Amino acid sequence: MSVRLLDGIRDPKDLKRLPLEQLPRLAQEIRDEILQTVSRTGGHLASNLGVVELTIALHYVFETPADRIVWDVGHQGYPHKLLTGRLARFSTLRQHEGVSGFLRRAESEYDAFGAGHAATSISAALGIAEALRHKGDPSRVIAVIGDGGMTSGLALEGLNNAGDKEKDLIVVFNHNAMSIDGNVGALSAWFSNKLTGSRYRRVRAEIKRALSSFPTMGPEMIKVIRRVMESTKVLLTPGILFEGFNFQYVGPVDGHDVDSMVEIFRRVRQMEGPILVHVVTEKGKGYPLAERDPERFHGVSPFDLATGRPAAARGGPPTWTQVFGDAMLRLAAKHKHVVAITAAMCSGTGLKSFAQTFPERFYDVGIAESHAVTFAAGLAAEGLKPVVAIYSTFLQRAFDSIIHDAALQSLPVVLAIDRGGLVGADGPTHHGAFDLSYLRLIPNIVIAAPKDEAELRDLLLTGVLHDGPFAVRYPRGQGEGVPIGEEMTPIPVGLGECLFEPDAPAKAAFLAIGARVWPAVRAAKRLTEAGIPTRVVNARFVKPLDGELIRRAVAGVEAAFSVEDNALHGGFGAAVLEWCCDHGVKLRKFRRLGLPDSFIPHGSTKLLLQQLGLDEDGLVAAVREMFPA
Repeated sequence: MSVRLLDGIRDPKDLKRLPLEQLPRLAQEIRDEILQTVSRTGGHLASNLGVVELTIALHYVFETPADRIVWDVGHQGYPHKLLTGRLARFSTLRQHEGVSGFLRRAESEYDAFGAGHAATSISAALGIAEALRHKGDPSRVIAVIGDGGMTSGLALEGLNNAGDKEKDLIVVFNHNAMSIDGNVGALSAWFSNKLTGSRYRRVRAEIKRALSSFPTMGPEMIKVIRRVMESTKVLLTPGILFEGFNFQYVGPVDGHDVDSMVEIFRRVRQMEGPILVHVVTEKGKGYPLAERDPERFHGVSPFDLATGRPAAARGGPPTWTQVFGDAMLRLAAKHKHVVAITAAMCSGTGLKSFAQTFPERFYDVGIAESHAVTFAAGLAAEGLKPVVAIYSTFLQRAFDSIIHDAALQSLPVVLAIDRGGLVGADGPTHHGAFDLSYLRLIPNIVIAAPKDEAELRDLLLTGVLHDGPFAVRYPRGQGEGVPIGEEMTPIPVGLGECLFEPDAPAKAAFLAIGARVWPAVRAAKRLTEAGIPTRVVNARFVKPLDGELIRRAVAGVEAAFSVEDNALHGGFGAAVLEWCCDHGVKLRKFRRLGLPDSFIPHGSTKLLLQQLGLDEDGLVAAVREMFPA
């Protein structure tokens, strides 16, 4: 059995020692390593398989880490990690204290800029390039961005600024026609049509046919033909757009032809000013199942390589996302003014069936969260009821639009905030740790968090019926498994409930919100059986709070605890303390339980909750500390 080339690469210096003809073999070894690892750990698959040759070529030509590669999003960074000294630990991918699934500056000097959200690469790379110029450092800076990210406003802002400043910057535009779901929008369609349209292919064929009729051509004739070819290419490909941004356009290049890319990057490395290299790749390359269905294999849980099926069939309750998607179908069937909006996350937010059933009432606006909210506000201004489904971590990007366009005008926009709280292996760039805090600052908005999937449906209906902005926040993963009836029932805004009351007078009280409610109930029952009678309040609403319920819940108890899976700063517990202070409610002892003032690392959600003391055992332990034996 031959020794793998990959095993001999500890850093890019080892890569550069390989002859060009061995690079395709290395690419196959990298793909095999990614497939073997991700099938065990889960992670981003199709995006990484698509950039193997591109990554090899970049590290083969450029002098990293002195030359900086800035990867957009970072979910295509696995080949980069394997070539930059992380092969030995790659089996720990996305595991607690293991290799991150994204780019992380603290993990390696080769990770020039951390990433987890789309469209940051060009702006960050321009900043790095300008900083190097100030220091007199001649190193090159390369931003790698996909066509999904390129449709985001932030990417276009970066292009505009870079072209205006005419700074030395290389942008590698990785065109694969996908983000997570298939790309949408006019710009994405234009990119694809320019490269696959019949006009482009016909003109290329005609030029080749005409050239073949000349038996010999002198140097001057060759120069003229090359200029004609370059001019034609710019007019018939997306090059004309990037030329408009003052970028020198190179491409399109076959992103799986490593020889061609090495040659082009060697030339580009000597060029000055803003340059864009257009690389065409196939998401999922090298694994037929991912090539046929790159959407399904974008992000995967552990799976069987031979069949592509999940390693373990998922049983038990439906996920919160599935319940949301089903509820949206039911709401749209009864309420003709309900429309759904998402930002390049149709499948991820559970709206695929809605899009198929109500195509005229579904909008995927691409990677443009701020636009999604403002667009929804426009729909609401004319009497529609838009439900905007976005992951918590991505909704952060729409903060100003929520304030200025929805809340300030009291427009009835419903924010369906998926992945609220900890999300597990994707780590700090994707934890939904801050939504309760940043939304609670905003006037006019209602903020709700259901205790289970049945209450999610009821609160979603409440939001649809509410005449103003309304946010409903729910976690990732499976629900509690509670019975779900056919009908949804609206809940009065601001009304919580006492979910568990011990027979004996309560000594302690949990004031809980969202997915931490049922763990609090289970903990309270254990504590009550152990001689510390504990009541549990399901607040349901963070804004407005059910103040009178809180007053009754803390009356007479020796210690009260707020419980949430949101940052403690400005979160639900802070809201409870503020209300008690403002209304003269005295608390004998009060402790807030939630996410600390730090970025939570990656790891399984179960493990992270355990470490943070937010699982059932942790809640029991917190109360026992207040009641020493």
